[in-house]
Amino acid sequence: MKIYYDDKTDLLYLKFDERRQEVENRQVTEDVVLVVGADGKIVGIEILAASLHLDPESLLPVRYETPKAG
Repeated sequence: MKIYYDDKTDLLYLKFDERRQEVENRQVTEDVVLVVGADGKIVGIEILAASLHLDPESLLPVRYETPKAG
């Protein structure tokens, strides 16, 4: 996953899939757009006016956890 933030446009983009593919944008709220790939999976999320919904600086550094098997 990659996270992009453009402070000039206040756009936050979460990218889950790096492959080039046809996509469809589905606006779910006024400020949230899902980017859906041809197979129906979400490949990205755009958050418009991001600073109104979260503090972009709080995203860094990014931490993630995966559940342990067993």
